[in-house]
Amino acid sequence: MQADQQADERARNADTNPHADARSDVRRVAGDADPEVGPAARGDAGDASSDVRSDAGDASPNAGSDENLAVSEGSSDAGSDVPGDGGLDAGSDAGVGAVAGAGVGEESEARDAVRAALLEPGGLVRAIGSGRRRGAEAPNYQRVEVRYVDLKGVRHLQVTEFDERQAHTRNAGPAAADAVVDELLAAPYGSWHVETTAETLRLRYTKKGKSLLHRQAEQHEQETSHDRTKQRTLDPAAPFLIELGISDHRGRVKPSRQSKYKQIDEFCKLLLPAVEDALAAGRIETGRPLHVVDLGCGNAYLTLAAYHLLTATGHDVRMTGIDRTPAARERNTQRVTALGWQDHLRFVDATIAEAELDTRPDVVLALHACDTATDDALARAVGWEAPLILAAPCCHHDIQKQLKSVEPPAPYALLTRYGIVRERFADVLTDSLRAAVLRQVGYRVEVVQFVDSQHTPRNLLLRAARTGATAGPEVRAEYEALTGEWQVQPRLATLLLAPDRKAVL
Repeated sequence: MQADQQADERARNADTNPHADARSDVRRVAGDADPEVGPAARGDAGDASSDVRSDAGDASPNAGSDENLAVSEGSSDAGSDVPGDGGLDAGSDAGVGAVAGAGVGEESEARDAVRAALLEPGGLVRAIGSGRRRGAEAPNYQRVEVRYVDLKGVRHLQVTEFDERQAHTRNAGPAAADAVVDELLAAPYGSWHVETTAETLRLRYTKKGKSLLHRQAEQHEQETSHDRTKQRTLDPAAPFLIELGISDHRGRVKPSRQSKYKQIDEFCKLLLPAVEDALAAGRIETGRPLHVVDLGCGNAYLTLAAYHLLTATGHDVRMTGIDRTPAARERNTQRVTALGWQDHLRFVDATIAEAELDTRPDVVLALHACDTATDDALARAVGWEAPLILAAPCCHHDIQKQLKSVEPPAPYALLTRYGIVRERFADVLTDSLRAAVLRQVGYRVEVVQFVDSQHTPRNLLLRAARTGATAGPEVRAEYEALTGEWQVQPRLATLLLAPDRKAVL
Protein backbone atom coordinates (compact mmCIF):
# COMPACT_ATOMS: atom_id res chain seq x y z
CA MET A 1 0.00 0.00 0.00
CA GLN A 2 2.73 2.46 0.96
CA ALA A 3 4.62 1.64 -2.26
CA ASP A 4 1.46 2.33 -4.32
CA GLN A 5 0.94 5.70 -2.59
CA GLN A 6 4.55 6.68 -3.31
CA ALA A 7 4.14 5.69 -6.95
CA ASP A 8 0.95 7.79 -7.23
CA GLU A 9 2.70 10.75 -5.63
CA ARG A 10 5.57 10.44 -8.10
CA ALA A 11 3.12 10.37 -10.97
CA ARG A 12 1.40 13.54 -9.76
CA ASN A 13 4.79 15.25 -9.41
CA ALA A 14 5.76 14.21 -12.92
CA ASP A 15 2.59 15.84 -14.29
CA THR A 16 3.45 19.17 -12.69
CA ASN A 17 7.26 18.99 -13.05
CA PRO A 18 8.60 16.78 -15.84
CA HIS A 19 12.06 16.80 -14.25
CA ALA A 20 11.00 15.96 -10.71
CA ASP A 21 10.37 12.29 -11.52
CA ALA A 22 13.77 12.01 -13.18
CA ARG A 23 15.47 13.44 -10.11
CA SER A 24 13.42 11.17 -7.85
CA ASP A 25 14.44 8.17 -9.92
CA VAL A 26 18.06 9.17 -9.64
CA ARG A 27 17.77 9.39 -5.85
CA ARG A 28 16.03 5.99 -5.77
CA VAL A 29 18.75 4.44 -7.86
CA ALA A 30 21.37 5.85 -5.52
CA GLY A 31 19.42 4.72 -2.46
CA ASP A 32 18.76 1.21 -3.80
CA ALA A 33 22.34 0.69 -4.86
CA ASP A 34 23.99 -2.33 -3.34
CA PRO A 35 26.02 -1.04 -0.38
CA GLU A 36 28.81 -3.36 -1.38
CA VAL A 37 29.16 -1.56 -4.71
CA GLY A 38 30.44 1.45 -2.72
CA PRO A 39 31.35 4.93 -3.90
CA ALA A 40 31.50 4.05 -7.57
CA ALA A 41 27.78 3.44 -7.82
CA ARG A 42 27.03 6.50 -5.79
CA GLY A 43 29.34 8.53 -8.00
CA ASP A 44 27.47 7.29 -11.09
CA ALA A 45 24.28 8.38 -9.46
CA GLY A 46 25.74 11.80 -8.77
CA ASP A 47 26.79 12.09 -12.42
CA ALA A 48 23.35 11.10 -13.54
CA SER A 49 21.84 13.68 -11.22
CA SER A 50 24.12 16.30 -12.73
CA ASP A 51 23.04 15.31 -16.25
CA VAL A 52 19.40 15.61 -15.27
CA ARG A 53 20.01 19.05 -13.85
CA SER A 54 21.81 20.08 -17.05
CA ASP A 55 18.91 18.81 -19.17
CA ALA A 56 16.46 20.64 -16.95
CA GLY A 57 18.33 23.90 -17.41
CA ASP A 58 18.51 23.45 -21.20
CA ALA A 59 14.86 22.55 -21.54
CA SER A 60 13.57 26.08 -20.97
CA PRO A 61 13.43 28.18 -24.15
CA ASN A 62 13.93 31.32 -22.02
CA ALA A 63 16.69 30.08 -19.76
CA GLY A 64 17.20 33.27 -17.75
CA SER A 65 18.86 33.81 -14.43
CA ASP A 66 15.70 33.05 -12.39
CA GLU A 67 15.20 29.67 -14.06
CA ASN A 68 18.86 28.78 -13.70
CA LEU A 69 18.65 29.67 -10.01
CA ALA A 70 15.62 27.44 -9.65
CA VAL A 71 17.48 24.55 -11.26
CA SER A 72 20.37 25.18 -8.91
CA GLU A 73 18.10 25.01 -5.85
CA GLY A 74 16.39 21.87 -7.07
CA SER A 75 19.71 20.25 -7.83
CA SER A 76 21.01 20.97 -4.36
CA ASP A 77 17.99 19.27 -2.83
CA ALA A 78 18.40 16.27 -5.09
CA GLY A 79 22.06 15.99 -4.34
CA SER A 80 21.45 16.10 -0.58
CA ASP A 81 19.37 12.91 -0.80
CA VAL A 82 22.16 11.00 -2.48
CA PRO A 83 24.28 9.31 0.19
CA GLY A 84 28.05 9.35 0.31
CA ASP A 85 30.52 11.17 -1.92
CA GLY A 86 28.09 11.63 -4.77
CA GLY A 87 25.73 13.80 -2.68
CA LEU A 88 25.69 17.44 -1.66
CA ASP A 89 29.04 18.41 -3.17
CA ALA A 90 28.06 17.18 -6.59
CA GLY A 91 24.71 18.97 -6.46
CA SER A 92 26.25 22.22 -5.21
CA ASP A 93 28.92 22.33 -7.90
CA ALA A 94 26.38 21.87 -10.64
CA GLY A 95 24.19 24.62 -9.25
CA VAL A 96 27.04 27.11 -8.96
CA GLY A 97 28.06 26.40 -12.53
CA ALA A 98 24.61 27.22 -13.81
CA VAL A 99 24.43 30.53 -11.98
CA ALA A 100 27.95 31.54 -13.05
CA GLY A 101 27.12 30.82 -16.67
CA ALA A 102 24.10 33.12 -16.45
CA GLY A 103 26.19 35.89 -14.90
CA VAL A 104 28.53 36.11 -17.90
CA GLY A 105 25.67 37.62 -19.94
CA GLU A 106 26.11 39.59 -23.12
CA GLU A 107 29.58 40.78 -22.18
CA SER A 108 31.17 37.37 -22.72
CA GLU A 109 31.27 37.34 -26.53
CA ALA A 110 32.68 40.88 -26.84
CA ARG A 111 35.24 40.33 -24.08
CA ASP A 112 36.31 37.00 -25.57
CA ALA A 113 36.89 38.64 -28.95
CA VAL A 114 39.15 41.28 -27.41
CA ARG A 115 40.91 38.68 -25.28
CA ALA A 116 41.61 36.52 -28.32
CA ALA A 117 43.08 39.52 -30.17
CA LEU A 118 45.32 40.42 -27.22
CA LEU A 119 46.61 36.86 -27.01
CA GLU A 120 47.58 36.62 -30.70
CA PRO A 121 51.38 37.10 -30.77
CA GLY A 122 51.47 37.16 -34.55
CA GLY A 123 48.47 39.43 -35.05
CA LEU A 124 48.23 42.07 -32.33
CA VAL A 125 49.62 45.44 -33.42
CA ARG A 126 48.63 47.44 -30.35
CA ALA A 127 45.78 47.82 -27.87
CA ILE A 128 44.78 50.75 -25.67
CA GLY A 129 42.58 50.56 -22.58
CA SER A 130 41.37 53.89 -21.19
CA GLY A 131 38.56 55.68 -19.41
CA ARG A 132 36.52 54.34 -16.51
CA ARG A 133 33.36 52.27 -16.45
CA ARG A 134 30.38 54.10 -15.01
CA GLY A 135 29.75 53.18 -11.40
CA ALA A 136 33.17 51.58 -10.95
CA GLU A 137 36.24 52.87 -9.17
CA ALA A 138 38.90 54.39 -11.41
CA PRO A 139 41.56 51.94 -12.65
CA ASN A 140 44.99 52.07 -11.04
CA TYR A 141 46.34 53.72 -14.21
CA GLN A 142 44.77 56.29 -16.53
CA ARG A 143 45.65 54.34 -19.65
CA VAL A 144 47.32 51.09 -20.67
CA GLU A 145 48.95 50.13 -23.97
CA VAL A 146 49.64 46.54 -25.02
CA ARG A 147 51.78 45.15 -27.84
CA TYR A 148 54.23 42.31 -28.52
CA VAL A 149 58.01 42.69 -28.54
CA ASP A 150 60.82 40.25 -29.27
CA LEU A 151 63.34 39.92 -26.43
CA LYS A 152 66.32 37.61 -26.95
CA GLY A 153 64.48 35.68 -29.63
CA VAL A 154 61.31 35.15 -27.55
CA ARG A 155 58.09 37.08 -28.14
CA HIS A 156 56.80 38.82 -25.01
CA LEU A 157 53.61 40.70 -24.25
CA GLN A 158 54.64 44.26 -23.35
CA VAL A 159 52.29 46.24 -21.09
CA THR A 160 52.83 49.99 -20.58
CA GLU A 161 50.66 51.64 -17.94
CA PHE A 162 50.44 55.44 -17.65
CA ASP A 163 49.71 57.53 -14.59
CA GLU A 164 49.74 61.32 -14.48
CA ARG A 165 53.53 61.55 -14.39
CA GLN A 166 55.18 58.59 -16.07
CA ALA A 167 54.91 55.27 -17.87
CA HIS A 168 55.45 51.89 -16.20
CA THR A 169 56.46 49.04 -18.52
CA ARG A 170 56.51 45.29 -17.87
CA ASN A 171 57.05 42.32 -20.17
CA ALA A 172 55.28 38.97 -19.84
CA GLY A 173 56.62 35.77 -21.40
CA PRO A 174 54.43 33.25 -23.24
CA ALA A 175 53.55 31.36 -20.05
CA ALA A 176 52.32 34.47 -18.26
CA ALA A 177 50.49 36.21 -21.12
CA ASP A 178 47.07 34.65 -20.37
CA ALA A 179 47.10 35.77 -16.76
CA VAL A 180 48.27 39.29 -17.64
CA VAL A 181 45.54 39.74 -20.27
CA ASP A 182 42.86 38.52 -17.85
CA GLU A 183 44.17 40.96 -15.26
CA LEU A 184 43.95 43.86 -17.73
CA LEU A 185 40.45 42.99 -18.92
CA ALA A 186 39.29 42.72 -15.30
CA ALA A 187 40.38 46.32 -14.65
CA PRO A 188 37.42 48.75 -14.97
CA TYR A 189 38.54 50.52 -18.14
CA GLY A 190 35.63 52.06 -20.01
CA SER A 191 36.87 51.22 -23.49
CA TRP A 192 39.41 49.17 -25.44
CA HIS A 193 40.81 50.07 -28.86
CA VAL A 194 42.55 47.07 -30.43
CA GLU A 195 44.40 46.97 -33.74
CA THR A 196 45.44 43.70 -35.34
CA THR A 197 47.03 42.96 -38.69
CA ALA A 198 43.55 42.30 -40.13
CA GLU A 199 41.03 44.45 -38.24
CA THR A 200 40.27 47.11 -35.62
CA LEU A 201 38.11 46.30 -32.61
CA ARG A 202 36.51 48.91 -30.32
CA LEU A 203 34.95 47.66 -27.11
CA ARG A 204 32.96 50.18 -25.08
CA TYR A 205 30.87 49.86 -21.92
CA THR A 206 27.61 51.83 -21.78
CA LYS A 207 26.20 53.71 -18.79
CA LYS A 208 24.15 50.60 -17.95
CA GLY A 209 27.23 48.40 -17.96
CA LYS A 210 26.54 46.67 -21.28
CA SER A 211 29.40 46.01 -23.66
CA LEU A 212 29.31 47.18 -27.27
CA LEU A 213 31.83 45.79 -29.75
CA HIS A 214 32.51 47.32 -33.16
CA ARG A 215 34.74 45.47 -35.64
CA GLN A 216 36.12 46.91 -38.85
CA ALA A 217 38.33 45.18 -41.38
CA GLU A 218 41.57 47.17 -41.59
CA GLN A 219 45.14 46.19 -42.28
CA HIS A 220 47.91 47.25 -39.88
CA GLU A 221 51.58 46.40 -39.83
CA GLN A 222 52.94 44.68 -36.74
CA GLU A 223 56.23 45.95 -35.29
CA THR A 224 57.79 43.76 -32.59
CA SER A 225 61.26 45.23 -32.26
CA HIS A 226 62.09 46.17 -28.69
CA ASP A 227 61.76 49.96 -28.35
CA ARG A 228 64.09 51.09 -25.59
CA THR A 229 63.18 54.75 -26.03
CA LYS A 230 60.54 56.30 -23.82
CA GLN A 231 56.97 55.56 -24.89
CA ARG A 232 55.43 58.25 -27.10
CA THR A 233 51.84 58.94 -27.93
CA LEU A 234 52.68 60.73 -31.18
CA ASP A 235 54.79 59.10 -33.86
CA PRO A 236 57.53 61.62 -34.79
CA ALA A 237 56.95 60.65 -38.41
CA ALA A 238 53.27 61.73 -38.31
CA PRO A 239 52.65 63.86 -41.42
CA PHE A 240 51.31 66.83 -39.46
CA LEU A 241 54.56 67.08 -37.47
CA ILE A 242 56.53 67.20 -40.71
CA GLU A 243 54.12 69.81 -42.08
CA LEU A 244 54.60 71.91 -38.93
CA GLY A 245 58.38 71.67 -39.27
CA ILE A 246 58.78 69.84 -35.96
CA SER A 247 60.07 66.69 -37.67
CA ASP A 248 62.28 66.47 -40.72
CA HIS A 249 61.38 64.74 -43.97
CA ARG A 250 62.72 61.45 -42.56
CA GLY A 251 60.31 61.55 -39.63
CA ARG A 252 62.85 62.54 -36.97
CA VAL A 253 62.21 65.34 -34.49
CA LYS A 254 64.54 68.26 -35.19
CA PRO A 255 66.96 69.01 -32.34
CA SER A 256 65.74 72.59 -32.11
CA ARG A 257 62.08 71.46 -31.81
CA GLN A 258 62.45 68.79 -29.13
CA SER A 259 60.76 70.93 -26.45
CA LYS A 260 57.82 71.76 -28.70
CA TYR A 261 57.39 68.09 -29.62
CA LYS A 262 57.52 67.16 -25.92
CA GLN A 263 54.78 69.70 -25.09
CA ILE A 264 52.51 68.34 -27.80
CA ASP A 265 53.15 64.69 -26.92
CA GLU A 266 52.51 65.19 -23.21
CA PHE A 267 49.33 67.13 -23.91
CA CYS A 268 48.06 64.24 -26.05
CA LYS A 269 48.75 61.80 -23.22
CA LEU A 270 46.25 63.72 -21.10
CA LEU A 271 43.73 64.44 -23.85
CA LEU A 272 43.01 60.90 -25.01
CA PRO A 273 42.15 59.31 -21.64
CA ALA A 274 40.05 62.36 -20.71
CA VAL A 275 37.98 61.98 -23.88
CA GLU A 276 37.64 58.20 -23.47
CA ASP A 277 36.59 58.65 -19.84
CA ALA A 278 33.92 61.21 -20.81
CA LEU A 279 32.59 58.82 -23.47
CA ALA A 280 32.55 55.86 -21.08
CA ALA A 281 30.76 57.89 -18.40
CA GLY A 282 28.12 59.06 -20.87
CA ARG A 283 29.02 62.75 -20.60
CA ILE A 284 29.79 62.78 -24.34
CA GLU A 285 27.16 61.19 -26.56
CA THR A 286 28.29 58.33 -28.77
CA GLY A 287 27.09 57.28 -32.21
CA ARG A 288 27.80 60.68 -33.83
CA PRO A 289 30.84 62.81 -34.70
CA LEU A 290 32.97 64.17 -31.85
CA HIS A 291 32.91 67.99 -31.92
CA VAL A 292 36.05 69.78 -30.70
CA VAL A 293 36.83 73.51 -30.62
CA ASP A 294 40.19 75.17 -29.91
CA LEU A 295 39.72 78.74 -28.63
CA GLY A 296 42.62 81.05 -29.44
CA CYS A 297 44.35 78.37 -31.48
CA GLY A 298 47.24 80.56 -32.75
CA ASN A 299 49.62 78.48 -34.86
CA ALA A 300 47.38 75.44 -34.25
CA TYR A 301 50.13 73.05 -33.16
CA LEU A 302 47.87 71.47 -30.55
CA THR A 303 44.81 71.80 -32.77
CA LEU A 304 46.42 69.59 -35.41
CA ALA A 305 47.81 67.24 -32.76
CA ALA A 306 44.38 66.76 -31.15
CA TYR A 307 42.73 66.11 -34.53
CA HIS A 308 45.43 63.62 -35.54
CA LEU A 309 45.33 61.77 -32.20
CA LEU A 310 41.55 61.44 -31.95
CA THR A 311 41.08 60.35 -35.57
CA ALA A 312 43.99 57.89 -35.30
CA THR A 313 42.26 56.22 -32.34
CA GLY A 314 39.03 55.72 -34.26
CA HIS A 315 36.95 58.83 -33.54
CA ASP A 316 35.00 60.68 -36.23
CA VAL A 317 36.11 64.24 -35.43
CA ARG A 318 34.76 67.65 -36.46
CA MET A 319 37.15 70.36 -35.28
CA THR A 320 37.12 74.16 -35.31
CA GLY A 321 39.97 76.54 -34.51
CA ILE A 322 39.04 80.06 -33.38
CA ASP A 323 41.53 82.90 -33.83
CA ARG A 324 41.64 86.57 -34.88
CA THR A 325 45.09 86.60 -36.51
CA PRO A 326 44.65 86.60 -40.33
CA ALA A 327 48.19 85.37 -41.11
CA ALA A 328 47.88 82.44 -38.68
CA ARG A 329 44.47 81.42 -40.04
CA GLU A 330 45.73 81.51 -43.63
CA ARG A 331 48.81 79.47 -42.75
CA ASN A 332 46.80 76.96 -40.74
CA THR A 333 44.28 76.53 -43.55
CA GLN A 334 47.10 75.83 -46.03
CA ARG A 335 48.54 73.16 -43.72
CA VAL A 336 45.19 71.48 -43.22
CA THR A 337 44.61 71.42 -46.98
CA ALA A 338 48.04 69.91 -47.56
CA LEU A 339 47.19 67.18 -45.04
CA GLY A 340 43.79 66.54 -46.66
CA TRP A 341 41.87 67.39 -43.47
CA GLN A 342 39.97 70.42 -44.82
CA ASP A 343 36.58 68.65 -44.81
CA HIS A 344 36.60 68.11 -41.04
CA LEU A 345 38.95 70.79 -39.69
CA ARG A 346 38.35 74.51 -40.24
CA PHE A 347 39.52 77.86 -38.85
CA VAL A 348 37.15 80.72 -38.04
CA ASP A 349 37.81 84.44 -37.62
CA ALA A 350 36.26 85.40 -34.26
CA THR A 351 37.10 86.50 -30.76
CA ILE A 352 36.77 83.94 -28.00
CA ALA A 353 33.85 85.78 -26.42
CA GLU A 354 31.98 86.10 -29.73
CA ALA A 355 32.69 82.67 -31.21
CA GLU A 356 29.56 80.97 -32.53
CA LEU A 357 29.32 77.31 -33.48
CA ASP A 358 26.70 75.37 -35.42
CA THR A 359 26.89 72.48 -32.93
CA ARG A 360 27.61 72.55 -29.21
CA PRO A 361 31.17 71.26 -28.69
CA ASP A 362 31.96 68.10 -26.77
CA VAL A 363 35.53 69.16 -26.02
CA VAL A 364 36.84 72.71 -25.60
CA LEU A 365 40.58 73.41 -25.71
CA ALA A 366 42.20 76.66 -24.60
CA LEU A 367 45.95 76.32 -24.64
CA HIS A 368 48.26 79.16 -23.61
CA ALA A 369 45.66 81.87 -24.14
CA CYS A 370 47.21 84.99 -22.63
CA ASP A 371 46.07 86.35 -19.25
CA THR A 372 42.27 86.81 -19.06
CA ALA A 373 41.79 85.23 -22.52
CA THR A 374 41.93 81.93 -20.63
CA ASP A 375 39.03 83.18 -18.46
CA ASP A 376 37.09 84.17 -21.58
CA ALA A 377 37.65 80.68 -23.01
CA LEU A 378 36.56 78.94 -19.81
CA ALA A 379 33.44 81.11 -19.62
CA ARG A 380 32.59 80.36 -23.26
CA ALA A 381 32.98 76.62 -22.65
CA VAL A 382 30.73 76.80 -19.58
CA GLY A 383 28.16 78.75 -21.60
CA TRP A 384 28.13 75.91 -24.12
CA GLU A 385 27.87 73.40 -21.25
CA ALA A 386 30.81 71.58 -22.79
CA PRO A 387 31.23 68.12 -21.24
CA LEU A 388 35.04 68.38 -21.22
CA ILE A 389 37.40 71.37 -20.97
CA LEU A 390 41.21 71.35 -21.14
CA ALA A 391 42.91 74.69 -20.57
CA ALA A 392 46.61 75.44 -20.17
CA PRO A 393 46.81 79.03 -18.85
CA CYS A 394 49.55 81.40 -19.90
CA CYS A 395 50.47 84.67 -18.17
CA HIS A 396 48.51 85.83 -15.10
CA HIS A 397 48.72 89.64 -15.10
CA ASP A 398 45.22 90.38 -13.81
CA ILE A 399 45.60 89.02 -10.26
CA GLN A 400 49.23 90.21 -10.14
CA LYS A 401 48.08 93.80 -10.64
CA GLN A 402 45.37 93.45 -8.00
CA LEU A 403 47.87 92.14 -5.43
CA LYS A 404 50.03 95.24 -5.82
CA SER A 405 47.31 97.48 -4.41
CA VAL A 406 45.98 95.38 -1.51
CA GLU A 407 47.12 94.85 2.06
CA PRO A 408 47.96 91.15 2.40
CA PRO A 409 46.27 89.27 5.24
CA ALA A 410 48.56 88.59 8.18
CA PRO A 411 50.94 86.83 8.31
CA TYR A 412 51.30 86.53 4.51
CA ALA A 413 52.89 89.90 3.64
CA LEU A 414 56.10 88.13 2.60
CA LEU A 415 54.25 86.51 -0.31
CA THR A 416 53.82 89.86 -2.03
CA ARG A 417 56.86 91.82 -0.81
CA TYR A 418 59.21 90.61 -3.55
CA GLY A 419 58.26 90.97 -7.19
CA ILE A 420 59.26 87.48 -8.38
CA VAL A 421 57.57 85.81 -5.40
CA ARG A 422 54.42 87.90 -5.91
CA GLU A 423 54.35 86.90 -9.58
CA ARG A 424 54.57 83.19 -8.84
CA PHE A 425 52.08 83.41 -6.01
CA ALA A 426 49.66 85.21 -8.34
CA ASP A 427 49.98 82.33 -10.83
CA VAL A 428 49.04 79.78 -8.17
CA LEU A 429 46.24 81.93 -6.75
CA THR A 430 44.74 82.62 -10.19
CA ASP A 431 44.54 78.99 -11.25
CA SER A 432 43.27 77.88 -7.83
CA LEU A 433 40.45 80.44 -8.04
CA ARG A 434 39.65 79.39 -11.61
CA ALA A 435 39.24 75.82 -10.42
CA ALA A 436 37.06 77.00 -7.53
CA VAL A 437 34.77 78.94 -9.88
CA LEU A 438 34.41 75.98 -12.25
CA ARG A 439 33.46 73.78 -9.32
CA GLN A 440 30.62 76.17 -8.52
CA VAL A 441 29.14 75.97 -12.02
CA GLY A 442 28.93 72.22 -12.37
CA TYR A 443 32.43 70.86 -13.12
CA ARG A 444 34.78 68.42 -11.48
CA VAL A 445 38.24 69.94 -11.82
CA GLU A 446 41.80 68.64 -11.77
CA VAL A 447 44.92 70.81 -11.94
CA VAL A 448 47.86 68.80 -13.28
CA GLN A 449 51.35 69.37 -14.66
CA PHE A 450 51.33 68.18 -18.24
CA VAL A 451 55.01 68.69 -19.09
CA ASP A 452 58.23 69.33 -17.21
CA SER A 453 59.15 72.97 -16.58
CA GLN A 454 62.35 72.59 -18.61
CA HIS A 455 60.17 72.49 -21.75
CA THR A 456 57.87 75.39 -20.79
CA PRO A 457 57.26 77.32 -17.56
CA ARG A 458 53.52 77.44 -18.40
CA ASN A 459 52.99 73.77 -17.72
CA LEU A 460 49.79 73.51 -15.69
CA LEU A 461 46.60 72.11 -17.20
CA LEU A 462 43.05 72.62 -15.92
CA ARG A 463 41.03 69.55 -16.81
CA ALA A 464 37.32 69.99 -16.10
CA ALA A 465 34.52 67.46 -16.61
CA ARG A 466 30.92 68.63 -16.43
CA THR A 467 28.79 66.82 -13.83
CA GLY A 468 26.04 69.35 -13.05
CA ALA A 469 25.65 67.91 -9.56
CA THR A 470 24.59 70.33 -6.81
CA ALA A 471 27.31 71.42 -4.41
CA GLY A 472 27.17 72.03 -0.72
CA PRO A 473 27.45 75.56 0.71
CA GLU A 474 31.03 74.93 1.82
CA VAL A 475 32.22 75.14 -1.81
CA ARG A 476 31.05 78.74 -2.19
CA ALA A 477 32.10 79.62 1.37
CA GLU A 478 35.66 78.40 0.78
CA TYR A 479 35.95 80.48 -2.38
CA GLU A 480 34.54 83.63 -0.79
CA ALA A 481 36.84 83.32 2.21
CA LEU A 482 39.92 83.20 -0.03
CA THR A 483 38.93 86.08 -2.28
CA GLY A 484 37.85 88.13 0.73
CA GLU A 485 41.13 87.65 2.59
CA TRP A 486 43.21 88.65 -0.45
CA GLN A 487 40.75 91.29 -1.70
CA VAL A 488 40.84 90.06 -5.31
CA GLN A 489 38.13 89.58 -7.92
CA PRO A 490 38.95 86.90 -10.54
CA ARG A 491 37.92 87.67 -14.10
CA LEU A 492 36.24 84.25 -14.43
CA ALA A 493 34.04 84.98 -11.41
CA THR A 494 32.94 88.25 -13.00
CA LEU A 495 31.88 86.32 -16.10
CA LEU A 496 30.19 83.38 -14.41
CA LEU A 497 29.18 84.05 -10.80
CA ALA A 498 26.23 86.34 -10.12
CA PRO A 499 25.89 87.43 -6.47
CA ASP A 500 22.74 85.35 -6.00
CA ARG A 501 23.87 82.41 -8.11
CA LYS A 502 23.27 79.03 -6.49
CA ALA A 503 26.49 77.05 -6.11
CA VAL A 504 26.76 73.71 -7.89
CA LEU A 505 29.54 71.15 -7.99
